[in-house]
Amino acid sequence: MVIDSLGRRFQNLRVSLTAACNYACTYCVPDGKKLQAQSEELDGGQMAYAVQLLADAAGITRLRVTGGEPLISRKFDEFLRSVSKLGLEDIAVTTNGQFLAAKLPVMKETGLKRINVSLDTLDASKFRSIARSGDLETVLDGIEQACEMGLRVKINMVPMRSANIDQILPMLAFCLERGIELRFIELMNMGHLKHNQMYEQEFVGMKSLLELIGQDYDVKQIEAPHDSTSLRFEIPQRGRFGIIANESEPFCRTCTRLRLSSNGCLYGCLSSSRNHSIRHLLDRPYHLAINDLQDILRNAMASKQRLAFTGETTVMKFIGG
Repeated sequence: MVIDSLGRRFQNLRVSLTAACNYACTYCVPDGKKLQAQSEELDGGQMAYAVQLLADAAGITRLRVTGGEPLISRKFDEFLRSVSKLGLEDIAVTTNGQFLAAKLPVMKETGLKRINVSLDTLDASKFRSIARSGDLETVLDGIEQACEMGLRVKINMVPMRSANIDQILPMLAFCLERGIELRFIELMNMGHLKHNQMYEQEFVGMKSLLELIGQDYDVKQIEAPHDSTSLRFEIPQRGRFGIIANESEPFCRTCTRLRLSSNGCLYGCLSSSRNHSIRHLLDRPYHLAINDLQDILRNAMASKQRLAFTGETTVMKFIGG
């Protein structure tokens, strides 16, 4: 197990099951282009073996399946069935929700307890403008079915000044009515936004969010887990919401996240494009792979920022954001 000088160790693994996505969200993809899947992606068996190795070598206890959009991957069912047998404390899925209803049976079969749905607006026109694909009603139907099935649902929303700032209060009301925890994610200085004027123009910080929400609700901050990326807030008698304030209140000093890309590369930090391939280990016997993995994990840990997120040109969808 690798532990750095700040006492950080890897506990949370985020797996980008595929780099492909059926959306082309403005804050993720440049110029509306749907970036294609990277070549030579790992198959479902290789990815499950990688998770097993990382769980044992690094002490991973929690897994989040991401993308791209994981539900469009042909290996989603096989992978979820495999990792559900590894004895991890927690497995979750992040999805845009377009194919959520179709995948609820395998989620129920494998005992999945929670999902996050990325949804930036409840307005159909704004939805198409931001996602540049998909259908809002289909996503909302999937969310309703997931709630009825007993899944714990969170919604992730990226507020942007010109695109959806008027949707913040409607989205919060929608979530509070359904017992869904909404998480606002500050726009990240990554990918095509790294050297783009759009980042400064569109950024909505935590202070602005709380001021806007405070116009309609009484809000108080509550405790969050030590390594949580989200600051948590309560609206008494109504519910809770969170803010991932990567710019306003950085959480790097307590970050326990490790990311595995769909082509078998480890990323220790979103602020670093340094990656460390483990693909060559996936054909080796367990005892040899575990031994060789330790040096790779040390290098991945060394990539972590100590204080704050500094941004990177790496595209989020490739590394399981």
